[in-house]
Amino acid sequence: MTGVLYGVGLGPGAPDLITLRAARLIERASVVAYPTLAGVASFARSIAADLIAPDAREIVMDVPMSVERAPAQEAYDKGAAEIAATLDAGHDVICLCEGDPFFYGSFMYLFARLSERYRVEVVPGVTSVTACAARAGMPLAARNERLTVLPGPLPEAELRARIEGAESVVIMKVGRHLAKIRAVIEDLGLTADAVYVERATLAEEVVLPLADAPEKAPYFSMILLTKGADPWL
Repeated sequence: MTGVLYGVGLGPGAPDLITLRAARLIERASVVAYPTLAGVASFARSIAADLIAPDAREIVMDVPMSVERAPAQEAYDKGAAEIAATLDAGHDVICLCEGDPFFYGSFMYLFARLSERYRVEVVPGVTSVTACAARAGMPLAARNERLTVLPGPLPEAELRARIEGAESVVIMKVGRHLAKIRAVIEDLGLTADAVYVERATLAEEVVLPLADAPEKAPYFSMILLTKGADPWL
């Protein structure tokens, strides 16, 4: 009997937003896996730290911060191989993932490598999108309205075209792309409709009108935009 791989969503950062199902799995885990970025402390592990047993074995996947795809793919190849060996030995593995595993989640890369050979169960988590909307007090869509989710690294022309054709917009992965995104929104005359959120649900959370946003943004930042009148009225 091989073990089961669980992809467990942890939510946006606040430990009390971990679901009961996720918490129970982590508390019982003898093996946990999680990514780190460029050798720094794992954000995913920090969210679940109080739930991880002291004697749990930890599989750490060190993912380089690089625009090149190959180094990150090699890190996931290595992590998947170590997880596979653990599953073959009959042990379940709980893989920690910020937010939701299947919404811009790193767990997708492990799922692609392992799901054909092993039983995999995914535990959904609170997404950063819904967390930011809640913290900003900003409903995103109602009735038949459409919600468009865009990654910040998109080229400027594509970003502009997609925002123009959208009703409500979430722009993720803002980080070093903030100046470009802000310029596009300003040029479209939509700055007054946009809210900037960084590190939602954490102690260092920032929620501001986009016009008041800082010049630099961390990776864990987002812009929410709803055009015109309140869509929920």
